[in-house]
Amino acid sequence: MKALLDTSVLVAAMVEAHAQHRRAQPWLRRATAGQFDFLVAAHTLAELYAVLTALPVSPRISPSTAGRLVQDNVLAHATIVSLTATDYASVIRGLAEHGVSGGAVYDALIAKAAEKSAADKLVTLNAEDFHRVWPSGVSKLTVP
Repeated sequence: MKALLDTSVLVAAMVEAHAQHRRAQPWLRRATAGQFDFLVAAHTLAELYAVLTALPVSPRISPSTAGRLVQDNVLAHATIVSLTATDYASVIRGLAEHGVSGGAVYDALIAKAAEKSAADKLVTLNAEDFHRVWPSGVSKLTVP
């Protein structure tokens, strides 16, 4: 099985104080143990680092700790799925045609990575957000 984990699942899995930690952490544990092909969109690397360093937790997650979390939990285990300029253009075109605006573009990029990599599952805590941007992939959405 190939599963692409989105930012929401990765953040929740890595931050014990997160309200969804207990739901998300088993997915990351299984991923890093090699129990399935662990995929992550390249965009998620930047988003994950940004969210980790901005979370309102105490103590704050320092840049060095966030970098280590991304390295140890994602880069050391996952296949990173990159998009081309053509992929980005396709996503933007599709969003514009369907009247989708704002931050949904980031979910659409993750969905495009899942589609491009032929992921069997896109694991997210925000399934509704993906319904708007990836209606053809709704059957692949998995909520921990």
